Amino acid sequence: MQNYNFSNDFSRNIDAMIYTCGYENCAPGHSYGPILRNGYLIHYILKGHGVYKARGKLFRLGPGDAFLICPGELIYYQADMKDPWSYTWIGMQGIKIKSYLERTILPGCLTVHYGQDDQMRLCHEKMFEADSLRQNRDLIMNSIMYEYLFLLARKFPSTNTSVQEKKSGYVEKALQYIEAYYCDPITIQDIADNLNINRSYLHRLFKSFTGFSIQNYLLDYRIRQACILLRDTDLSIRVIAHSVSYADPLYFSRIFRQKMGMSPSEYREHIQTERT
Repeated sequence: MQNYNFSNDFSRNIDAMIYTCGYENCAPGHSYGPILRNGYLIHYILKGHGVYKARGKLFRLGPGDAFLICPGELIYYQADMKDPWSYTWIGMQGIKIKSYLERTILPGCLTVHYGQDDQMRLCHEKMFEADSLRQNRDLIMNSIMYEYLFLLARKFPSTNTSVQEKKSGYVEKALQYIEAYYCDPITIQDIADNLNINRSYLHRLFKSFTGFSIQNYLLDYRIRQACILLRDTDLSIRVIAHSVSYADPLYFSRIFRQKMGMSPSEYREHIQTERT
């Protein structure tokens, strides 16, 4: 079995990323679960057969089929006893993944058949090639991921793609606004005003597409940027606090401790210790 894995304290707030991919040639009857996963995984069956159980349904699958595992859903799958399957998988995390996948039929039906689509199969193969890179591996892995999501959306489009794209567009613009102005004391109302939509509507959309409230995301994003500055610069805590919109360094330190379980200075010392 081959496996590729990323780890990130803030992976749940990353826009989109590959966090695992791999290949397995299963033994007869090999099973996995029942279990809950914390990301989206797509398994593509290269050969053989097996069953996938999710949402109270049983799917019997074979070569060319693919099945989606959604986070927080109880799943189980098992290789056939006589003709066990071999499959590859791609695991994706991030607050944009749900909206991207909802441009396809996968979240509703959970399984699709690739057929003779060599481009989609090639994405799985390119993942393994990229895994061997020592530098900039995350960049190539994510570029393949976006190509793969595009191919999925083109081959298996959702029946309400235009509506979903409009809604996800608001979320995308909200994310861009936060990325551009997190260092200023912006509010959720500021973001809603920029998008020219109701604040409550923005809150519901953001929660629906990402699973997180926009208020919590903004807070986590600022703390994540503070962690980067603490790790990669010698700036004072006061300057870092100001750089992520907090005029009061003491208040910033209190919020930071609530999120990270340690003060900013303790976090910096921890990171420096890990490097030595």
